[in-house]
Amino acid sequence: MEKAPYFPRVGLLLALVTSFTLLGAGVDFLLIGVVLLLWTGSLFLTFDRAPEPPAKKTKRPFTSANMKGLIERASTPLLITERNKIAQANRTARTILGKHIVGQDVRVVFRQPEAVALIDSNHNGTATVHGLVRRRDIWQINLQTIDDELTVLELINKTTEADISRAHTDFVANASHELRTPLASIIGYVETLSEEPDKIDAPIAEKFLGTINREARRLQNLVSDLMSLSRVEAEKHDQPTKPIDLMAAVERAARDAAGVENQERLILNLATDLSIRGDAQQIEQLVRNLVDNGLKYGAEHAAILVELERLESNQARLVVTNQGEGIAPEHIPHLTRRFYRTDPGRSRASGGTGLGLAIVKHIVERHRGRLNITSEQGQGTQVSATFPLLTDKVEASSAS
Repeated sequence: MEKAPYFPRVGLLLALVTSFTLLGAGVDFLLIGVVLLLWTGSLFLTFDRAPEPPAKKTKRPFTSANMKGLIERASTPLLITERNKIAQANRTARTILGKHIVGQDVRVVFRQPEAVALIDSNHNGTATVHGLVRRRDIWQINLQTIDDELTVLELINKTTEADISRAHTDFVANASHELRTPLASIIGYVETLSEEPDKIDAPIAEKFLGTINREARRLQNLVSDLMSLSRVEAEKHDQPTKPIDLMAAVERAARDAAGVENQERLILNLATDLSIRGDAQQIEQLVRNLVDNGLKYGAEHAAILVELERLESNQARLVVTNQGEGIAPEHIPHLTRRFYRTDPGRSRASGGTGLGLAIVKHIVERHRGRLNITSEQGQGTQVSATFPLLTDKVEASSAS
C-alpha cells in the first residue's frame, strides 16, 4: 500500500495568516500578493520531497562461507556440513582427517554406524566412534544444527581419558592381586598354627612362622612402594628447586642399599663437584632401587658398578651396571610399567614388588632427566639416568 504524498498544509496556513496580518497593517495589496506568491511557490517546489523513512536492514544469513573465519583457528576439529556434504573443515580437522574431506559426504568420511545414525537424524546430539584416525583411538562427535541445511560437527578426542581410566583400573586390579597373595599366605599359615597347635612339630611351626614373617615383610615393602609411587606421581610436575650435591647423595644411597653383607660387591666410581636441582630423598631412593635390583638380579657374588660422570653437554650421568643373565630385548620397553616382571616367580622370591623401576622413571621425569636401560643376555644390564647440572656457581657452591 502506497503512502499519501507529503503536502505543506501548515506552510500554506502560515502564508495566509501572514498575508491578512500585512493587509491589516496597511501594506500595499500588490506587495502582499508578491510575498504570498513567492511563499506558496517555495512550498510547492519542495512538495513530495520529504525524506523517506530508512529501509529496514535485512539479517545476514548463515552460510558455510561466512563461518569459515570463525572456525579456522579453533584447536578442536570442527566441520561445517551443508546438506550432509562437508563445506568447511578447520585446520585441525584437515590435519587429522586430510585435506581431501572438503566436498565429501560426511557419512563417507566417518563410516561408523553410530556417526552415520547421528548425522541422518539431523538433530542435536552426540556419538562415540572408535578408530577414526588410529585403530585404538576414541572420539566423541557433537552435532549442532544451524538450520535445515547447515550443521556443525565438533570432534573431541577421548583416547587419553580412556587410557588413563584403563590404567587406573589395571593398577587397582594388579595392586589388589599383589596384596592378596601375601595376605592369603599369612592367613593360611596362621589358621593352621591356630587350629592344630599340638599336632605341629616345632621345626614345622618354625618354618611356618618364617614364611609368615617373609610374607608380612613382602606386604610391608609393597605398601611402602605403593605409597612412594603415589607421592612421586603427585609431585612429578613440580620440578625441585633446591641444589643438592649429587655425589654425596649417590654414595650414601648406594652403600645403604648394599648393606654390610654386600659392601665388597659394590664398586663406586663417582665424579665430584656435580650439583643439580633435586630432591635428595628421591635421588637416594632412585639409587637404592637401582643398586637393589642389581644385587637381586645380577649374578651371585658379582660386582655392582655405580658410576657418576660429567658430560660435555653440562649434564651428570648416573650409571648402575650389574653382571648376570641380562634381559631379553622384548622386555626392555615394558620394564618401567607398574608390576611388570620378566620373571614373576624369581622376583617374588627375592622380595621384589614390581614397582622399583616405575618409581625410578617418575623420579627421573620430575628432575627433568632421561632414563635409559640397555641389556645383553648373558652379560648383564645397565641402567643410566641423566640430569641437567646447575650452571650458576653460587647455587652449585650452596649445595656443597
